[in-house]
Amino acid sequence: MAAKFIPRQVFPHYETIPRSYFLGHHREGLQNMKKMLSSIDYVVECRDFRAPVTSINPMFEEALGEKARMIIYTKRDLGGGNKLKDQNAEKLIRQLDRRSSVFFTSSFSKKDTGPIFKHLRDNARSPDRLVGCRIMVVGMPNVGKSTLINNLRNQGVNKAKAARTGDQPGVTRRIGAPIKIWERPDGSDVYVLDTPGVFVPYMPDAERMLKLALCGCVKDSVVPPTTIADYLLYHINLQDPLVYKRWSEPTNEIMPLLENFARNTGLLAKGGIPNIDLAALRFVQRWRAGELGKFILDDVKEELRQRQQEDIEKKTPSPSMTQALKAARRERKQRAAESRKA
Repeated sequence: MAAKFIPRQVFPHYETIPRSYFLGHHREGLQNMKKMLSSIDYVVECRDFRAPVTSINPMFEEALGEKARMIIYTKRDLGGGNKLKDQNAEKLIRQLDRRSSVFFTSSFSKKDTGPIFKHLRDNARSPDRLVGCRIMVVGMPNVGKSTLINNLRNQGVNKAKAARTGDQPGVTRRIGAPIKIWERPDGSDVYVLDTPGVFVPYMPDAERMLKLALCGCVKDSVVPPTTIADYLLYHINLQDPLVYKRWSEPTNEIMPLLENFARNTGLLAKGGIPNIDLAALRFVQRWRAGELGKFILDDVKEELRQRQQEDIEKKTPSPSMTQALKAARRERKQRAAESRKA
């Protein structure tokens, strides 16, 4: 009888993960966003549904201040497939941003853009009708900003895409010219501005870096592809290891799986040797396309619990120095009394 497969509960290879992907155009883009903020009426922040916590960039909170904002979680279709489970996930994710309007979009469906377009049309207003309303779209690299803009443009003015898109980060390197998405009768037309994806200067948590690498928010050359594939295997095994059954029995070992994957998909170097790096990249790309299971990488419940605990600690007043000294004296007296009794 075959032994029951036990998936890894912890991913062991964090020590070699690079922690930075903050490039020159990220820094320049963020600086330009700050400079343009006075001429911006509304902000749309995009995040990846598969990593709803990890794809939050705290730098936007500081840079964009109290500007009216909408949060859009993209690629929802790649983070789930069970309707009830997806609804529960959306309910939790909405709690991450209680002060902002929250929407969800799928990778290839344009119908999700309808409610977003209506919200912007009704809520994004400019005090200057001659200039029109300007909306800035921001987010981590490769979270789907340009795709969203193209869908909004098609929805509003029925025109082809105006923003360049790609499957790797870095396609947009500077803030683009305003793109019209809606013409109002009073002349206060609505424009959106595409911006470069901005990473954080340093990622203190190696696992968050791996999650963003797996979702394609950093270039595939930054983290070794076999490491990303191994991290994906770790997550797949926690969900359903049968999704890769055509290449392997359930396993915690990435190399034999990649060798079989390479042979079965024709990814061979000279002499028929499996091209492991290319196989790792193709394996990861299949998951990004939704072919190796659809799941969320973050524990949203745990994030909300931690936030709640932090709020409680902030509200709890810390003792003054006088109170602390009194408490220390009481403790010393109590210990002295107990020692005398002994």
